[in-house]
Amino acid sequence: MQLSSFGKNAAGGTDRVAFSKYDLEARVFVQGLMKEGGLDVSIDFAGNIIGRKAGKNPNLKPIALGSHIDEVPNGGDYDGPVGSMGAIEVLKIFSENNITTQHPLEVIIFTNEEGGVIGSRALVGSLSNEALQVVSNSGLTQYEGIKLLGGYPERIPEMKRTRGDLAAFLELHIEQGGILDAEKLDIGIVEGIVAIEWWEFTFVGKANHAGTTPMNKRNDPMLPAARFVLAVNEIVNSHEGRQVGTVGKIQAFPGTGNVIPGEVKVNVELRDLSSEKIWNIYAELEAKATELASTSETQLDIRHIEVASKPALADPMIREIIKTQAEKLGLSTKSLPSGAGHDAQEMARIASMGMIFIPSKDGISHAPAEFSSKEDIANGANVLLQTILALDQKLNSKN
Repeated sequence: MQLSSFGKNAAGGTDRVAFSKYDLEARVFVQGLMKEGGLDVSIDFAGNIIGRKAGKNPNLKPIALGSHIDEVPNGGDYDGPVGSMGAIEVLKIFSENNITTQHPLEVIIFTNEEGGVIGSRALVGSLSNEALQVVSNSGLTQYEGIKLLGGYPERIPEMKRTRGDLAAFLELHIEQGGILDAEKLDIGIVEGIVAIEWWEFTFVGKANHAGTTPMNKRNDPMLPAARFVLAVNEIVNSHEGRQVGTVGKIQAFPGTGNVIPGEVKVNVELRDLSSEKIWNIYAELEAKATELASTSETQLDIRHIEVASKPALADPMIREIIKTQAEKLGLSTKSLPSGAGHDAQEMARIASMGMIFIPSKDGISHAPAEFSSKEDIANGANVLLQTILALDQKLNSKN
């Protein structure tokens, strides 16, 4: 609740976007909490806040945990902060009870997750120079924002970590899909974070006057585009599994009420844990769009839009540990995919990854109504704590 006060607006949401004054104030607050918990705190070249706790065996690689504290404009109080505050609380409990794990521990509060998982991409070496010039929600470029946080964006390539530099990574997070809340379950065990692919389908006809062109003389690309939108829903639903397909953007050109459009663009997004399934579904969509264009005597152009979101599967061993520890605490569980992107998706490039979900009321996220109860947050933090202890022992026994 203290963290949520930084950037709270009149609508009840938070405007704590990355690099804003609210973000800067919240970062000072978070670093204070880390230091109170006995952590050694530093800022890396990308502006990530890292709190370290030494382990008994200095030769072992760290187990890392954490999330982010930045929000979307007029966002909620729980997406990111639950995992960030939960991670700090776990290490604070260890310090208060004189518990030292075999592995060193790192709490990472990532820079600008909502603006493109910037901090985690930098940490794993996938943040390009071009990405640093993208303007963030604060109005600053990523480069300018990172410098404001005390980072050194020009030195980001030096901070790259590779596989083996971390023993594992864990992230506690609200479940933004509403499944746990609807089924009255306590803990979600994330199977993996889905891949995302985008395409732009353009149907081209002939623009003409809406009043003087008879219906049977039109070459209207809106008709195949409309039928294609329905086909996307039908084709995606024809496959078994949890894949999702969305048409979230349609553009007609010239885009005025008294002109038959000459061109209609339809943007399609597909998400699933399996890239193979996504591309199989796309092949069906391509065939259907081609058929619709042919029968309507319009032309079709398809453009694949690059998205930096590849599937990231959670480590089976970590998933089993999360399930076992949750059940020991008397909590109900469900395995499910994450349909949203997270820092854990990037961290899975270099370390075994696990995610713990807690319920989010009605599945609402990125909005002022976003809510998770204190009981659910405590359950998640307790599962995270017990998972760290069990994982520490399990990994140590392998060395």
